[in-house]
Amino acid sequence: MNEIINNQKIWFITGASKGLGLVLTKLLLSRGDKVAATSRNAEEFSKSIQEHTENFLPLKVDLTSDESVGAAVGKTVERFGGLDVVVNNAGYSLVGSMEEMTDQEFRQTIDVNLFGTVNVIRAAIPYLRTQQSGHIINISSNAGYVGFANAASYNAAKFAVIGLSEALAEETKAFGIKVTVVAPGQFRTNFMDKGSLTFAKNRIDVYNLDAAEKMWTDFSGRQQGDPEKLVQILAGLVDHENPPLHLLLGPDTYQLVNEHREKEKQEIEAWKDVTLSTNFD
Repeated sequence: MNEIINNQKIWFITGASKGLGLVLTKLLLSRGDKVAATSRNAEEFSKSIQEHTENFLPLKVDLTSDESVGAAVGKTVERFGGLDVVVNNAGYSLVGSMEEMTDQEFRQTIDVNLFGTVNVIRAAIPYLRTQQSGHIINISSNAGYVGFANAASYNAAKFAVIGLSEALAEETKAFGIKVTVVAPGQFRTNFMDKGSLTFAKNRIDVYNLDAAEKMWTDFSGRQQGDPEKLVQILAGLVDHENPPLHLLLGPDTYQLVNEHREKEKQEIEAWKDVTLSTNFD
């Protein structure tokens, strides 16, 4: 078991007005941490965050804008005097086949899920590097390990977040900055509600997107994952001396990723002779 260090921290959390981001924000404020929380509409927080306001900084941020993100991180440091933990949580899923997705729909998914994360990391690193400490938590998904039909743009972004996190961990370990990429499964939040789960506007009958939309809509509110347990893990993660680089959360994710890895291993071995045949004789 890793040694655990308990102390209050300053957090910067994206996508915090609902879902896991909101549950995490409330937990951190209740234990006395300071939280800067971003949303496309900061006024949304007034309905759900009414206590601990001295430790809470709601921020309206366009994550696809490097300038907007940089200003938000700067305000956080100015208000609270530092920055300890960054949680890149904001994101949404676009459901539809690649043929149905427009260029704009696909790119917007990547802009929010991937480049929003990149913008926050770039803005936060100078502060964390200077103080020689910090923890960056990037929220990916089991869709960052396994490709799903009708989720290509979301898969592309979440696969990228995992690769980005691995590279970032190598770049920042010399500065005392820790990196963890978290892959949750299905947790009972509003992620499958309108705004977090969107559907391609162009429908081609053979892909039966209407049935997929009904299936996902009906599944909302029936997910097995407990978001309170998830955020307790995230809050405790930053107190570990040696946190993991990769963290799978949820029995569904554990099973899905391991089965996928086994199939990959079998395929790699089946084609081993071809793989090893490419060098000059």
